[in-house]
Order: sequence, then structure tokens, then C-alpha cells
Amino acid sequence: MEPEPITATPPPLRGRAVLRQSWRDLTFLHWRVEADVVAPLLPPGTRPDVNDGTSWVGLVPFRMVDAGAARGPGIPWLGTFPETNVRLYSVDEQGRRAVVFLTLEAARLPFVLGSRAALALPYTWARMRVTELGDVVTYSSRRRWPGPRDATTRVVVRPGEPLAPGDALADFLTARWALHTRAFGRTLHLPNAHEPWPLRTAELLELDDHLLAACGLPGVATRPPDSVLFSRGVRTTFDSPVDARAPRPGTGGATGA
Repeated sequence: MEPEPITATPPPLRGRAVLRQSWRDLTFLHWRVEADVVAPLLPPGTRPDVNDGTSWVGLVPFRMVDAGAARGPGIPWLGTFPETNVRLYSVDEQGRRAVVFLTLEAARLPFVLGSRAALALPYTWARMRVTELGDVVTYSSRRRWPGPRDATTRVVVRPGEPLAPGDALADFLTARWALHTRAFGRTLHLPNAHEPWPLRTAELLELDDHLLAACGLPGVATRPPDSVLFSRGVRTTFDSPVDARAPRPGTGGATGA
């Protein structure tokens, strides 16, 4: 099935909201990668999403703030910590676009263990820090568990001017309203929704990354990224997961690749 259109605003959530969290002070570093390179890293029933002839891999450091259940307040300490993810871009058999996380480095061990148990998400425990001095933001991470211990990253950026709405590549890379994950013998589609990203340009001042190589993508981070963006962030809500084979609403139950 053809991929669904890319929109800067999410479709309405249709299930029961299960989780809310804020993502703050994010940097989006992205590299072009050939689709056949990343295809083996995606869960069954999904394929690489392609823009302008290639797929993409993202390195995204940020601060998680007040993560918690959909009902009730966020958890100030347990739900607030630095995080860095490495992500790919996927389409399932129903044409639903999403991201696939190869790793989610996080500084709270209880959150890591809970997320791995609940949805088999590839969270890892890391020693991390996010600092801002003047107009420069610095992110650093070193994995603690499970290994390898040399899975590290350091990113230094200077955020720039606001990015005008309607940038097709920025929308492809950031307006992703779900994730795909493999859990309990099934590929799941987990929708989310939030306000449109307030994106800004950014200048990459320093990059020393070994996470992409640890995720099976050696050599990618040795070249400059093809896109660098920054955002002060959004507040997001996650819907209940569904089987990735389930038809999209309004498709009449049709299936196919």
C-alpha cells in the first residue's frame, strides 16, 4: 500500500491514551542512507521510508521531561532525564509511516527497565548530560548497560533562526506520528500526537559519535550530517499500540504491500 501523506499536524488518536511526556531542547542530526542498508534493521512487516531517493538515519539528543501515565501528573524525577535516540524511518504494509528506534539511551534505569519490559523498546542505561551556555547546547552520553561501553556520543550545536513552515524534508524527518517496534512476537504500531514542531535551523559545532556504529551503521557519523535542526520541544501523548498488520481506519480492510 502507498505511504500515507506527510502532514505537519497529527491525525486524531483513536484508542486509549496510555502515556504523556514532554520532549525538550532537541537536536535532530540526520544522514542519508541507502534503503537496502537499513532494511535489515527494521522489524518484520515494515520497509524503509524514502525521501528524495534515499532513506535516513537520525541521531536525536534531548531532555525528557515529566513522563508519566496519560492520567495524572508527570513524574518529576523518575520521568525527567536526558535521552538520545538513533532512529530509522519506516512504512508498514498498511502505508503507515513511523520511526523505528535502534537505541534509546536514557539516564534513568527504572524507566529503561520498565520500557524494555512493557514494549521491548531498545532502551539502554547511560550516563548523560545536557548543558546550555550562552547560545550553545552540548549533549554527552556514555552507555552503562547493556554494553558496549564505548557506545558514546557528544554533540555541540548553536541553534539558529526559526524554520518556516512547509519545509518538505523537515516534515519528513520530524512529523512522524507513530513508532514501529517488535514485541511479543508481533510488529506493533504505536501512534502519538503533539502540536506542530517549532523547528529552528542549527549549526553543528562538534560531533563525536559512536552510537550509530554500535547500532549497525558504521561509517555514517564520520561524515557531516545532511540535515541539522533544533527545537525547544513539544508535549506528546501516546495512544494504545495496535498490530502493524491492522488496516488503517477508512481503508476498508484492504491489505497489501
